[in-house]
Amino acid sequence: MTDQAPVVYAGPARVLSGVQPSGALHLGNYLGALVKFARLQHEIDTFIFVADLHAITVWQDPAALAQQTREIAAAYIAAGLDPDKATIFPQSAVREHAELAWIFQCVARLGWLDRMTQFKEKSGKHKERSSVGLYTYPVLQAADILVYKATHVPVGEDQKQHLELTRDIAQKFNHDFGAPGYFPLPDPLIQGPGARVMSLRDGAAKMSKSDPSDYSRINLTDDADTIAAKIKKARTDPEPLPETLEELTARAEADNLVGIFAALAGRTKAEVLAEYAGKGFGTFKPALAELAVEKLAPVGDRMRGLLGDPAVLDAILAKGAARASEAAAPTLAEVKKLVGFWGA
Repeated sequence: MTDQAPVVYAGPARVLSGVQPSGALHLGNYLGALVKFARLQHEIDTFIFVADLHAITVWQDPAALAQQTREIAAAYIAAGLDPDKATIFPQSAVREHAELAWIFQCVARLGWLDRMTQFKEKSGKHKERSSVGLYTYPVLQAADILVYKATHVPVGEDQKQHLELTRDIAQKFNHDFGAPGYFPLPDPLIQGPGARVMSLRDGAAKMSKSDPSDYSRINLTDDADTIAAKIKKARTDPEPLPETLEELTARAEADNLVGIFAALAGRTKAEVLAEYAGKGFGTFKPALAELAVEKLAPVGDRMRGLLGDPAVLDAILAKGAARASEAAAPTLAEVKKLVGFWGA
């Protein structure tokens, strides 16, 4: 008698991702996530949420949180997401996320969470002062993904470990409750060029909304003059651009600026070097500034227009939440039956 092949999930393909409303979005978010979300909506059933439940794992100003949620939604739409194609919604408006997360907390093992490196990095030397939510939020991430039975998740390097945890939870649930193939084991979507944009002030540090220097990043709400000024003030070295990628990788700031140019232009770094090798930053920076203004200024204009009419954004979020709940509710109902809850 031969071993039977494991039962695999046979449902439709679906992608899910989200961004926390904990600060202004910047060029790194745009190139690493938003433009890719906009492309995916034409290829696969797409669910994109504002991760406000994740945001409160660290303190958020309650008076600002709702407006920050609108800002993320505005950025999604300004970057090209179509609310009629992609489901755009606030995580907290879909109760199934939190309910499934509790069930998954009872499936996940403590040792799995102990291995999560992000908690160690975010909590620092005083982990006892961190919220329990900061420790367990990878389980909520698993619920975010699996409540929609998402099969694909865009991830960066810092999230690969969490997706592995999601796969572990799905596999254990399927096994423990006698439901082979019920939850998919989601695959990562590697984000490709532009996924890792570095600080304009330090080529060794990732561009971040928490950096105290506003000149370290290009915010999506920056106007054309501000974008150009930040590019022109970006840290560089005195040498002209090299001819080879090998030489470029040894120069962090130059590599970052060439990478930004390539991602904005839809070209490779090699193609950019073929045009600008041997030229100094006095030539390259103005060209990059012009390109960045061309690509990003309309996004900022669109965001400001949307934020000027919050009722429109709220209607989009409410419609998306209703659509998301419709998709999530059958999954949670079936999970409750499988677990054996009364009345399910």
